[in-house]
Amino acid sequence: MIGKLDSYRIFNVVSRNKSFSKAAQELYMTQSAVSQAISKLEKELEILLFYRTSRGVVLTNEGILLNEHINSALGMINAAEDKMLEFKTLKTGQLRIGVGDTISRYFLLPYLEEFHKGYPEIKLNILNGTTTEICDFIKTGKADVGICNLPIHDEHLQVIPCKEIQDIFVCGEKYKKITEKPISLEYLLGMPLIFLEKKSNSRMFVENFFKNRGFHVSPVFELGSFDLVLEFTKINLGISCVIKEFSRDYLERRDLYEITLVEEIPKRSIGICYLKNIPLSRAAKKFVESINNV
Repeated sequence: MIGKLDSYRIFNVVSRNKSFSKAAQELYMTQSAVSQAISKLEKELEILLFYRTSRGVVLTNEGILLNEHINSALGMINAAEDKMLEFKTLKTGQLRIGVGDTISRYFLLPYLEEFHKGYPEIKLNILNGTTTEICDFIKTGKADVGICNLPIHDEHLQVIPCKEIQDIFVCGEKYKKITEKPISLEYLLGMPLIFLEKKSNSRMFVENFFKNRGFHVSPVFELGSFDLVLEFTKINLGISCVIKEFSRDYLERRDLYEITLVEEIPKRSIGICYLKNIPLSRAAKKFVESINNV
């Protein structure tokens, strides 16, 4: 079929030019090579495709019918090649990203803006979920990449840390006095606590920190939104655990105050994850590079 495709291309050019010599010039071939290719095709098909005249060549009825189909087929092939070029140059396609609300708002938005400016034809599809849900999105083919709170331990996923973050405890004006000196974990746990809901990776990371030291966390409020955690703390409903890098505006305005612990919670990271054994699309690869190279 590949050999015949070349013959059909030659046939199409001869049909358009109505001349072996003109077709040869367009194809950068010798006239003899063009003539031989057409003769070979006619022999394989057992059909006369051209009438040879002193003024050039004229399609037979069979040749006219074949040329109609060849024009259609070559048009589809050319369109497919153009589409592949668009994918290669990121002029078409889509990028499916799994991400949670907090990371999307406080980390991902600038990268999405830059990517959209550079590749406006790429359709962005944002899938919202917890870290566990995002990992499932990737493994079931619903998302190309995920931006998640780490750590993630999954043998099927490639995980690349891209931003270090620090979990801290903060309070509003009512509890400001306890920020004057470091407090113990035991003292902290005696205060009214505000946490994200249990299924969040951030909550599990901090809970494990306390659990490994023999403490159990019992929050007064468990909320599904990071912004709500900040706002509940601001109006003095309790002391909350937040990500320092995502709470800077509140800290700088002194709506919230950082509490110093005798033992600081270890830093962790936000990371990009995707399937290990399946190559990323060009769009996904470019997006991962845009974040990972900062």
